[in-house]
Amino acid sequence: MTLDCRLYLITPPSLPDLAAFGRQLARALEGGDVAALQIRLKDVSDDVVAAAVEAISPIARARDVAVILNDRPDLAARLDCDGVHVGQGDTPYAAARKLMGKDRMVGVTCHDSRHLAMEAAEAGADYVAFGAFFPTTTKEAPIVAESDILSIWQETMEVPCVAIGGITAANAAPLATAGADFLAVSGGVWAHPEGPDAAVAALNAAIAQGLAARG
Repeated sequence: MTLDCRLYLITPPSLPDLAAFGRQLARALEGGDVAALQIRLKDVSDDVVAAAVEAISPIARARDVAVILNDRPDLAARLDCDGVHVGQGDTPYAAARKLMGKDRMVGVTCHDSRHLAMEAAEAGADYVAFGAFFPTTTKEAPIVAESDILSIWQETMEVPCVAIGGITAANAAPLATAGADFLAVSGGVWAHPEGPDAAVAALNAAIAQGLAARG
């Protein structure tokens, strides 16, 4: 069983001012450890996605934060992202892997299904994502996952698992305790009343508390 758990940030669903978000991201990354940043922009043109990747990637990579693009392995490969995240209704894993190559990450949404997760892991996914664990306003999440799916996964599989969905500093610790390797957070950082750096610091504190409780 792994004894590590790290933060995985997801951008807000729209980024109308890339310069302002770049400053917000830099501030967030000053708050503490972050493993990855997923750029998640829905229903926008390829040019808008490309501009976001170009603006955001240097800020993240300067702090050793991996840049992952949501949904679009074709763009992720062309824009030299570190990885791509695909949902069950997006590009199939095999096609995403072919586009990304063997050296870049491909993560897969698996909702509350160990079966989907095992299929993805056996196919070669770099991580599987379970959730939503809590109510979220960032995206529609009709499926609610229970924390024991993280514990069971951690006990039986080597592929890392990501917990996602409504995670904040107030509810993060039990997911770290249960066995999440990464906690994916969006609104819990960008909407934090004390700013994104305070949110990242509080989330890292919650993760440390949760890991301590693992024993």
